[in-house]
Amino acid sequence: MRYYVDENCIGCGLCEGMCPEVFHMAETGVAVAIDEPISNEAFDKAELAMDECPTSAIHSKED
Repeated sequence: MRYYVDENCIGCGLCEGMCPEVFHMAETGVAVAIDEPISNEAFDKAELAMDECPTSAIHSKED
């Protein structure tokens, strides 16, 4: 599973706070997801961050 953040991101930092293994804030002030498969340990946190995103800017895709 991989995640990506679309243009609806408002840079609130919620995803980075919930799952820093997958998400980080870019210099542009919006979130970015790592571009590699995530570990099983990070999966639940990444899913929760996606569900909690206030603008639904986080999406997942199968590898």
